[in-house]
Amino acid sequence: MKQVAERIGKGITGFLDLFYPLFRKLLPAETYHYAATGGLNMILDITLYFVFYHFVFHEEIFKIGFIAISPYIAAFIFVFPITFSTGFFMAKFVTFTRSELKGKKQLLRYAFSVGGSILLNYLLLKLFVAYFHIFPTPSKMLTSAIVIIYSFLMQKFFTFKTGKRQIHNIKSI
Repeated sequence: MKQVAERIGKGITGFLDLFYPLFRKLLPAETYHYAATGGLNMILDITLYFVFYHFVFHEEIFKIGFIAISPYIAAFIFVFPITFSTGFFMAKFVTFTRSELKGKKQLLRYAFSVGGSILLNYLLLKLFVAYFHIFPTPSKMLTSAIVIIYSFLMQKFFTFKTGKRQIHNIKSI
C-alpha cells in the first residue's frame, strides 16, 4: 500500500514540477509543493462542501435520531475526513517526503496541527470581527493568511520534521 501511495505521490510531484520553473525564482520547491497541494486540497474541500451542502443535505437540517445538525455544519462534518486524508497524503508523499518519522507519528502530529488550525481560525475570526470590528470577509482573508503560515511551519518543523536543524523542543507528540 505504501508503495502505491509513493508512486501516486511521485506522479503528482512530477506533474507539479512541470510548472515549477514559473515559480522557481519566487519559492523553494518544498514551499511551492506545499502551496500547490494545499491549493488543490482547498479546491477539493470547497467543491465537496458545495456538493454535500446542496445535493446531499439539500440545504436542510440533517437529523440523526434526536440530534439535528444544520446543513452547513453537516457538510463540514462529512467533508472534513476526506480533505483531512487527502491533505495528509499530499503532505506526506508530495511535499515533505524527506521526513524519517513513522507514518503513525506523522498522522498524530498532523491531526494535532489541523486541530490547531481549526482553533486558530475560530479565535482569529472572533478577534478580528467581534473585537477589532473588521468586516468578516477581510477578516477571513487575514485569518487564512496567518493560518497558512502557521500550518506550513507546523508541517515543516513538527509534523514532518527532518534532521537536526529542525525544532527540538516539541518532542512529546
